[in-house]
Amino acid sequence: MNYFLLAETEFFRRINEAGDCNMETAYTAFTTQVIELCSGNVDTNRTIIALAYIEIELQHHPVRNLPEEKREIAAYISKALSFVRKMQKFLAAPQVPPLIPIRTSSENTTENPASPLQWTGNAIDLVELIYGINEMGCINNGNMPLKQLAPLLYKIFGVESKDCYRFYIDIKRRKNESRTYFLDRMQEKLNERMLRDEEMERMKR
Repeated sequence: MNYFLLAETEFFRRINEAGDCNMETAYTAFTTQVIELCSGNVDTNRTIIALAYIEIELQHHPVRNLPEEKREIAAYISKALSFVRKMQKFLAAPQVPPLIPIRTSSENTTENPASPLQWTGNAIDLVELIYGINEMGCINNGNMPLKQLAPLLYKIFGVESKDCYRFYIDIKRRKNESRTYFLDRMQEKLNERMLRDEEMERMKR
């Protein structure tokens, strides 16, 4: 594998030359190549090395210190750097299969009906949410122990009980500055939605 293939892209050629034409096209091609590298390469360790190299190249690229008239190029470098870092988080997150739904037999259908809610995300994401709710103390004024809260929330979401603490250990072992990947994505998406709503409201006026 060529560890420097991302530095050989058209996007890098343009920022190295401090050019300012077709930056959007070059940026899109760059991000596409990053996605293909992360999703198509079976050797994750080599992909991580390639991303680490390009992260440092972007972070310390001299164009970021150019005068005001080159600020658009610097903005594309910042966008590319943010995207690379998000893909690094994606690779670092354990790829946990979706939780298994509860299956009720014909004998206990009326006694224990299936939940109308169904968690279709990853097990480790649900554990993040459960621990977050527990830490916020917003159930029963924070007086419900986690060992009681977790099975109840699993039941509400219609999934089999899992070992919460085992997933929590995996979350604690994450190396990024923020280890709550799911809660961070939730916050980011909710803020993006509010921005979209506000933009639509402005357009209607």
